[in-house]
Amino acid sequence: MAVPDPFAEIRVEPSAEGPVYSDLAPSSRFEPAAYRLTPLRPSSVPPPQTAELERVLLEVLLAAAHADGVMCGREQRTVRRIMLRFSGGLELRPEIEARLRSFDPEEFDAQEAVELLLEIKPEQRRHVLELVREVCDANNAFDLEEERFLVDLTRALSLTPEDIADLVVHAPEGVHGAAKRCFDLAFSTAFLGAAWPLLLLLGLGVKLTSPGPALFRQARSGRDGREIGVLKFRTMRASGEDAAVKQARKNDPRVTSFGAFLRRTSLDELPQFVNVLRGDMSVVGPRPHAVAHNQHYRTKILEYMLRHKVRPGITGWAQVNGFRGETDTVDKMVQRVSHDLEYIRGWTFGLDLRVVWLTVFGKGTRQNAY
Repeated sequence: MAVPDPFAEIRVEPSAEGPVYSDLAPSSRFEPAAYRLTPLRPSSVPPPQTAELERVLLEVLLAAAHADGVMCGREQRTVRRIMLRFSGGLELRPEIEARLRSFDPEEFDAQEAVELLLEIKPEQRRHVLELVREVCDANNAFDLEEERFLVDLTRALSLTPEDIADLVVHAPEGVHGAAKRCFDLAFSTAFLGAAWPLLLLLGLGVKLTSPGPALFRQARSGRDGREIGVLKFRTMRASGEDAAVKQARKNDPRVTSFGAFLRRTSLDELPQFVNVLRGDMSVVGPRPHAVAHNQHYRTKILEYMLRHKVRPGITGWAQVNGFRGETDTVDKMVQRVSHDLEYIRGWTFGLDLRVVWLTVFGKGTRQNAY
């Protein structure tokens, strides 16, 4: 008989406490906490009808970043080359060209940038959204709740909060962030205090069934893309774990018999409660991926890096919905990332409790477990 889900009424919806742009007055200065641009990929070269808009926006963003001292040297030269690529064979209206040339990074004014962007043809303004998405991938540089300049920009381009809602990704903050962290600490401490005999038995089982250490540390990307060492019980032969860049497959010969049991039941993840206590992870959140996987998929999936806005989790919304295990196609990773971002944007404390419940009693976490 299926176990009823007591948290079934908890829905994943955009938080009501998210940013409300209409209440924010335009700022007179651009004051970012951090700003970085990333080169656009060759496949992202804009069509001629949008090149003027994107070149203007790149000029604005470059000036803003330079004014804040974020970009220097090679990064600045890279963005300059991008802008030259956009300008090849195209001409801006004289008044726009003149205003671009008059930008002084030391005296950069957000209102001037907004007025400049208003010069762009109205039918082209919405194309700015795709460019912001591209730049948004640069190590999570943009958070539209924090960057008042982009609020001004949104107004100037006649974009509503709904138009850019999918760009707003931020971790629980204030009381909510403290509550989530307190839950992580309390849950992990209680679990490790109660389950240490089980952990010892599992470690002994690993040692007795194959040579090598019981635990190993995997290099993974944590919050804001920082590299962390994630602890796991070893489930493969010692020579097969390496950096764990190659994902485990069904009937993978590297997996030991006892390791297959650990993976099927997710017991190999239990040492990660130590990572939670250290502050590297959370009980619930997007699962941490290998650094090499991140470098690969960030070029394939536009919003991929936004999942690093929060601490990675031992379990997550994607996993309880069946998106765990090997992601041998881009489509599978897209589904996982989509659920990760859905979780971040709709986070509530009740949702975390629901994910924990479904991890233990649901069927989704049993799928693709090998």
